[in-house]
Amino acid sequence: MAARDRAAQEALDRRFMAAALRLSRRNAGRTATNPSVGTIVVRNDGGGPMIVGTGVTAVGGRPHAETEALGLAGELARGATAYVTLEPCAHHGRTPPCAVALAAAGIARVVGAASDPDPRVSGKGYAILRQAGIEVVEKVLAVEAAEQMAGYMSRSLRKRPEIVLKLALSADGYIGRRGGGQVSVTGEVARREVHLMRAEADAVLIGIGTALEDDPALTVRLPGLESRSPARVLLDRRIRLPETSRLVAGVDRVPLYIAAAPDAEPHRRAALERLGVRFIGTETVDGAVALPELMEDLAALGMASILVEGGAEVAKAFLADDLVDRIVLFRGPDEIGAGGVASPLDERSIPAGFRKLREMRFGDDMYREWVRDI
Repeated sequence: MAARDRAAQEALDRRFMAAALRLSRRNAGRTATNPSVGTIVVRNDGGGPMIVGTGVTAVGGRPHAETEALGLAGELARGATAYVTLEPCAHHGRTPPCAVALAAAGIARVVGAASDPDPRVSGKGYAILRQAGIEVVEKVLAVEAAEQMAGYMSRSLRKRPEIVLKLALSADGYIGRRGGGQVSVTGEVARREVHLMRAEADAVLIGIGTALEDDPALTVRLPGLESRSPARVLLDRRIRLPETSRLVAGVDRVPLYIAAAPDAEPHRRAALERLGVRFIGTETVDGAVALPELMEDLAALGMASILVEGGAEVAKAFLADDLVDRIVLFRGPDEIGAGGVASPLDERSIPAGFRKLREMRFGDDMYREWVRDI
């Protein structure tokens, strides 16, 4: 292939893989223990490339994206190219693996993004395809794909979820006001972005201090996305959460897990359990919940991404235990002044090992994001 033709093909591969990555976000946070993968089937009969099938991992984790895309493409899949954001699975269950399904459908070429860290798949999916005579191109937009599936990668490699620490800072560096309840640090546009972040997470986590101070619901309240509310996790070692809280009021729609010590008040636990609250037994160290062990327990429940929203002491604890993988800072234009709660970090004190990923503006508020590689 001539250099010009090779460059054109590489550009085309990046274009369709970028589209597959956008597609994969559709079910982020809704696919149980499986990642949300996107697949696009493209064929060219001489008149230019044409998309003939698309698929995304279904809610609950199955069917996989490849199965969905091949089903839509039908016979048009024969001789086509499949763009897959994660290496096709290679392990057998009651249904054949996706790598075998791609070969059986007559796909001629597979372009993959991220490699699957699952030892049942890693390298084996691509090997099945090559053995079937299919051309395989790996690692197209691999960094972008791995970033998008960081929760799945973390759960597979480190046996814990990806931890995203989100903080909203005032112009003078505070995240709230002591004794003042909820304080609006950022504007409406930025708050909507936070709700989108919740919609793509498996769980939102806060400490009991924030729950008592702010009485939050921690749900997604964007029109049309209410059903995307993730589970709520509360660090409440002594079970102090009132039965009348907004967190408890929503357990019939959105799960609430409380991380409590084994010796916590049994009557308080029983009362909340009767209302539908779920409990996770935790170990304690120096009077605080042992976070590394709790993160392993949450991963065992199928959670791959945790959005930590508050408060300052919880953020400090996650940072101290070196559990934070992504930092998101919103910075509002107004000051809080006297009585403000200082943020545990700001743009000038990001821990070593993090790289700045993006910076955006939402209305009058700035958004900055840092990430560290798995």
